[in-house]
Amino acid sequence: MRILVTGLNGFTGVYVNEALLARGHEVLGLSADLRDKTGLRDELDRLKPDAVLHLAAIAFVGHGEVEDFYTVNLLGTRNLLEALSTLPPLKSVVLVSSANVYGNTASGHINEDQRPTPANDYAVSKLAMEQMAGTWSHKLPISIVRPFNYTGRGQSESFLIPKIVAHFREKAPTISLGNTDVARDFGDVRAVADAYARLIELGVRGETLNVCTGRSTSLMDVIKTCQSLTNHEIKVEVNPAFVRENEVKTLTGDNSRLKKLIGDFPQPELEETLRWMLEAP
Repeated sequence: MRILVTGLNGFTGVYVNEALLARGHEVLGLSADLRDKTGLRDELDRLKPDAVLHLAAIAFVGHGEVEDFYTVNLLGTRNLLEALSTLPPLKSVVLVSSANVYGNTASGHINEDQRPTPANDYAVSKLAMEQMAGTWSHKLPISIVRPFNYTGRGQSESFLIPKIVAHFREKAPTISLGNTDVARDFGDVRAVADAYARLIELGVRGETLNVCTGRSTSLMDVIKTCQSLTNHEIKVEVNPAFVRENEVKTLTGDNSRLKKLIGDFPQPELEETLRWMLEAP
């Protein structure tokens, strides 16, 4: 298929590109700004994709400009769907949301039936995007994925795991972090890209799916694993400036619904992912 991937040059897009090419597809990028309705429609008319994976978004929760979450994540996605609706029928349109929509109140292994309670503007914008997408479901074969935290080589050090890895690679004596009493379902970007590729091929319609490992790891255990892999000890200092209000304390996902559709997919243990990142050239 000719598969359009928005955000193709971003962290996740690079790995999705590799996964799709390995499966024999042609991968297309998007140069138009999602906020430019005319430019977006003109480019899509030219590209004529068979399927779409929508990755492009403001994805860093600590992003300073609140309005960007809504103009890009919500309105930009609406512009994309409107333009796609004018094309010949597509096999699949996969929209990437976020597990952040579940908020602070969820506990245990969170499945897709958990009531969303978003706790920050990023999560609100993603949930609003999901709701808005429902208004286009009669015209487009839309499915929505809610990825939990994942990481890998090439991710910005503004994100937690790459920041920690960089400090260990540099043998830094200390690291300043925000909340240290958090636990996350940390996945590997290569596994996420593989899951997306399989889902696009299936042409699933009307599904909302968690993309996760089903296991969570505390931040301090990540530190300990890096210490073990590098034989370097680092002092953790809590910087109040990095402590986020309404921080989600624990997120662990249930991926059983996704596995029923795409089958089991390779998911490295976090230690393997951290080693891969630490050994990056």
